[in-house]
Amino acid sequence: MSANIEAKVIEIIAEQAVLSIADVTSTSTLEELGIDSLGLVESIFAIEEAFDIQVPYNANEPSESDFDISSVASITKAVAAIVQEQS
Repeated sequence: MSANIEAKVIEIIAEQAVLSIADVTSTSTLEELGIDSLGLVESIFAIEEAFDIQVPYNANEPSESDFDISSVASITKAVAAIVQEQS
């Protein structure tokens, strides 16, 4: 997994949570960071734009999607997989 992808995902999530980048770790959950459903949608749109990818529409339903939003690390892994798939 690219460190650049992780750094950008952390930057996007920190911005959406109105936190310092230092406050967001790979083990952080969106709930711990105070990101609600609207913040999640905004984060996903920002991630799609930053990486020029399409996140599955059902990403917020773990049983329905391979795009795991349970933590920053899982989001980074899912973004990296989509980026690699589209390369």
